[in-house]
Amino acid sequence: MRSAKEFFKPLALGAPTPMREIPFKPSRMIHFFDPSNPKMIAKVPSMAQQADVLLGNLEDAILVDNKIAAREGLVKVARETDFGDTQLWTRVNSLDSPWALDDLTTLVTEIGDKLEVVMVPKVEGAADIHYVDRLLAQLEAKAGLKRPLLVHAILETAQGVANVEEICGASPRMQGLSLGPADLAASRRMKTTRVGGGHPGYLVRTDPDPDNSEAPRPTAQQDLWHYTLARMVDACNAHGILPYYGPFGDIKDTVACEDQFRNAFLMGCVGTWSLHPVQIGIAKKVFSPPVDEVLWAKKVMDAMGDGTGAVMIDGKMQDDATYKQCKVMVELARMLAEKDSDLKEAYGF
Repeated sequence: MRSAKEFFKPLALGAPTPMREIPFKPSRMIHFFDPSNPKMIAKVPSMAQQADVLLGNLEDAILVDNKIAAREGLVKVARETDFGDTQLWTRVNSLDSPWALDDLTTLVTEIGDKLEVVMVPKVEGAADIHYVDRLLAQLEAKAGLKRPLLVHAILETAQGVANVEEICGASPRMQGLSLGPADLAASRRMKTTRVGGGHPGYLVRTDPDPDNSEAPRPTAQQDLWHYTLARMVDACNAHGILPYYGPFGDIKDTVACEDQFRNAFLMGCVGTWSLHPVQIGIAKKVFSPPVDEVLWAKKVMDAMGDGTGAVMIDGKMQDDATYKQCKVMVELARMLAEKDSDLKEAYGF
């Protein structure tokens, strides 16, 4: 066990000092692109104007024969693209793969000054984070970086869920967690082939009518991921890092995608993944607080002054707890308004 006094010291001579607080920048959508695909590379500059985060994907969805090309393509696009205030992240290959070490060595030493976050898949415990933590420190020192890279873990195995709290607290580099529903489903032996979202077979049914056994019995579909997402949100917030929903695989079903994103937003997630440009707009809409709720929250905060005591507004009691709820909404709206002029006007900032 490391002493708390040592926790925020660099893990390599010459490495930058770890951050004590994780910066909370707009990250409503983490938009994935394949750096080995020339057509996708050509769209990166325009995507940088739309997305909060662009992520060069090196892991799943990249053919084995394209792994090196994807790594080299990400280096090239990072060097040649002006991302403005859009963050550049990467998802490296899993730590048990033959590509992960070269992914980290190449990206940190060649474009570490452009990258902000390294997403690590299939994290199962603190040991995985400790390995990446030390390696990044050595590579940062070698590259002469002044800003530490942050680590984002994907929660996509049963063991990872069991160890979610220790993963969140494993390093000052921990930026956040994403839910990985497809791999998690396989790890749990869940009987679904869907990538995120609900399942029509996962439902509850009302009791039969005692007076009419043939009467229809209404059903309600439940959320397969509610338990895991709630646990992930709690673990992240307990450690001061950020929770994200993951992929929604049915690109054509924009209605269900919006519903799933909104569930995650209401539960505390700050953003989600987007796998197709159509999902960027959905995520931007859902993970930006509704205008009417922001205006109401501002009204409550104005009426309560320092946030203590209790007041009645439009027949509803507001106290210090609701003040805190309103503060969360307004602070998020204010941050997003700095990036989006339309939101700034709508929110009245």
